[in-house]
Amino acid sequence: MDELSVFCSELKRVVGDSSELSIEKARKIVQSLNEFLYARYPDIGSTYVLDATYDYVSDFHKYWESHYKDILDVRIDDENCEKVADALHRVYLDTNGHAFFHVWDTCGLSPEDICRIRLFTANQDFRGSRDFSELAEIFEDDDTIFDEDKIISDPAGFVKNIGLSDLSQNDKRQTYAKKIAEFVKSKNVSPFGLISCFNNNVYDLRNALINCVSSGYGNKKADMFVRDMVVLNIWTNVIDFEKIDVASDVNTIKVALKTGVLKTSIPLVSSFLDIFCHQYGYIDEMNAKAWRRVWEIWNEKYPAECIQSPCLMDYFVYGVIGKQFCKESLAVFKCDVYDHSFKWHSARNKTCRICHGEGRKGITATCVKKIMPCCDPEGAIAILKSEYVSKLPEKGKIRECPFKNICDTNDLKKLQPPKSISILGKTGWTSAYSDKGCGGGGLMA
Repeated sequence: MDELSVFCSELKRVVGDSSELSIEKARKIVQSLNEFLYARYPDIGSTYVLDATYDYVSDFHKYWESHYKDILDVRIDDENCEKVADALHRVYLDTNGHAFFHVWDTCGLSPEDICRIRLFTANQDFRGSRDFSELAEIFEDDDTIFDEDKIISDPAGFVKNIGLSDLSQNDKRQTYAKKIAEFVKSKNVSPFGLISCFNNNVYDLRNALINCVSSGYGNKKADMFVRDMVVLNIWTNVIDFEKIDVASDVNTIKVALKTGVLKTSIPLVSSFLDIFCHQYGYIDEMNAKAWRRVWEIWNEKYPAECIQSPCLMDYFVYGVIGKQFCKESLAVFKCDVYDHSFKWHSARNKTCRICHGEGRKGITATCVKKIMPCCDPEGAIAILKSEYVSKLPEKGKIRECPFKNICDTNDLKKLQPPKSISILGKTGWTSAYSDKGCGGGGLMA
């Protein structure tokens, strides 16, 4: 029998015919549950991940590694992909395509310098990051901070000099910094010149970054870096740009789940069960494929009115839908004096807007809950105040999320994206081992 079947048999044996558990049986079940989920023993076996061998965390870890795909049963829904493709096509027409192109301020730096800064910092964009303008200022003050030889010799100094040493996982940040600098050094070119090593093929360069072990360039970071280099015209006349995927993250996954372009047979499990991040990696992979399928349908139906590559959806799907629309930004307030309530675009408000409008100044109100704009008839209050919509010309302003009707039909708005616990590091799984019969283990925040 597999590990889960053995565990369930053990629980049945303990429970027996009891309709109510004695404290003795409860103790046994709690101990068995803890050991099944989080305790190892001498001959538990090992798994190979991140170019190294590690003991399994537990019997559940062994089971999860072998069965997570069957349990989750992740699928791409073509019908919903087409609905989303049609919605994005309408956005493209309404904005003349501008919604899908975000050119951020490059602070007057040369293409070579922009590429250097971006390559050496994109892999540091986790659990806190620096805006490009901040990094550009650091570069202007002392450009040698971003020299690959200097980074290789003192990766800790690089992390400190770009202002990230006070954030978490410094050991990981230093490894990432050194490895990507060594990658550049091995090609005997500058970061800007990397593309020439791959005959202007951005997909080949993207794969080389991903295959640079311990550099911090997984699919998301590599896709994001390449996308920015093309959109900013740092690299021109490139090949295979259409092969670059959406930079998958919790925001694009969230939108994929709620629109139903990505479906699972059960809601995603907690990160406390996703030992060694099998679920997260699987969902991440399938999410990129789902958004590529959306783009393929869009391109097939409207070839003259479509973006060049799936990765260009990221600016709108991630930056607007995921971060601005698909969150609890509509605040519901109750007046502290009178029996009425109202909606507002900011939970930080302290004033009863109804009383204030009727001339009763100084009456306060309390935020009693926050909801997503798509879940309330007055959702436009929040949408109109979002960063994206507030900058649109008056005639172009929208009052609801372009995906609202799709999500309403599917009734999947409650679904949430996965979270992940790192495999390595002081707060990672390999620091959480507990031995059977010894107790303890786990993580400390």
